[in-house]
Amino acid sequence: MTPFNLKIVTPDGLAYEGQAEELIVRSTSGDIGILAGHLNCVAPLGMGRATVVIDGQKRYAACIGGMLSVVNGAVTLVPTTFEWAEQIDPDRAEASYRRAQAVLDDKQATDTEIKLAEARLRRALVRKNVASMK
Repeated sequence: MTPFNLKIVTPDGLAYEGQAEELIVRSTSGDIGILAGHLNCVAPLGMGRATVVIDGQKRYAACIGGMLSVVNGAVTLVPTTFEWAEQIDPDRAEASYRRAQAVLDDKQATDTEIKLAEARLRRALVRKNVASMK
């Protein structure tokens, strides 16, 4: 496959900069696949697994929120959260899942607490899924 320039920048810093052959990320309207020569576009990111093919090898990451842009062949991913599978602590993801589930099971939880717990639960599920792909 023909490579393209990929830059992944988070609020914590640069997660990756270099060549990639393929990028698949979850946008707010579904998955987007990027190959070399992709049309210019900008898309808001949703919450899900990112797949990056580098030197023919697939790498997986939890990718949550932010933006994707493709401009003249250069691809920039600016997620709010981006964790490579090998960086995810599965025990921490499981603990977050359990805490969120406890709030959702609480009959006296407020609407705000429920909405925050639902978001935490979705993030934990993404992280657990990606961590299992190490």
